[in-house]
Amino acid sequence: MTARDVDPRLLRGFLAVAEELHFSRAAARLYVAQQALSRDVRRLEQALGTPLFLRTTRAVELTADGERLLPHARDVLRAHEELAAAFAGPPRALLVDTNTDGPSTGRQVLERARELAPGCELMARFESGLTHAAAEIAAGRLDVSFGYAAGLAPALRARLAHRPVRYEPLAVLLPEDHALAARETVPLAALAGEHVYAGAGNPRTLEWTGLARELFAGRGIALAPPAPVAVGKEEFHRVMAKTRNPVLATVGFLEMPGCVKRPLVDPVPLSPLSMVWRKDLSHPGLDALDRAAGELQNAGGWLDVPAGSWLPAALTPGAGGG
Repeated sequence: MTARDVDPRLLRGFLAVAEELHFSRAAARLYVAQQALSRDVRRLEQALGTPLFLRTTRAVELTADGERLLPHARDVLRAHEELAAAFAGPPRALLVDTNTDGPSTGRQVLERARELAPGCELMARFESGLTHAAAEIAAGRLDVSFGYAAGLAPALRARLAHRPVRYEPLAVLLPEDHALAARETVPLAALAGEHVYAGAGNPRTLEWTGLARELFAGRGIALAPPAPVAVGKEEFHRVMAKTRNPVLATVGFLEMPGCVKRPLVDPVPLSPLSMVWRKDLSHPGLDALDRAAGELQNAGGWLDVPAGSWLPAALTPGAGGG
């Protein structure tokens, strides 16, 4: 076999290892045995006449020729997907998690994408938590989700692609007879001494709880203890009515009977929301979602950061992260 005869399957294996820099994770992503993936990489190296990876017991790195191959491999696989799509039927439905059945940012992006790509079937799902949704994406059971990507575990985040969509101002959901409910806005300092619910104990929402923990640190605000995981607006309201704890939310969160929603200020805390998908996903619906997010960002100033706002350390300039 020569470079002219390279099987796209070998390039697909190379690309997975190049993106994961880990053979076992790449093999899991491709649903193949690690031994078979290693064999395919060696066959590709033999066909091209050059090593593509530097392997040690602790790390996998691309060689200079591996770096040189990377854009060509992506181009070939993209063309291969386009060829397959040209002679296939309509694309399968794309499963999009919008986190809630309310008017969320993810839902707005989805609705605009449906307008941009009316021939694509974009199906809404409500996974309620990016930690859970991201694992479903990595496993191939879900295609796209929205949430605080920088709050995911690094090993999971490394398997996914993501783009910033919006810095969402945060709010607090209060029982309507709460002492703070009469205010139009709630300063963070006014929550000192309160126990605020932010999904503690829910394994689906670890990224949200982590964001809250960072926001509350040093302000005298405690995380409320775990509550039963509620599915749907009615169940969520029923459980929260029992605990009567304030709930950390975004300003676009669902309106709840018997509750008021108040924006948080001094400073205005922002939740960095990203669109997340599997790195190897190619679908016209994903392209439409990307275009929709860009349109809405530009029209609404979704990535503007007002002076004096709060962002988590991973998103603060000079602190790294993404």
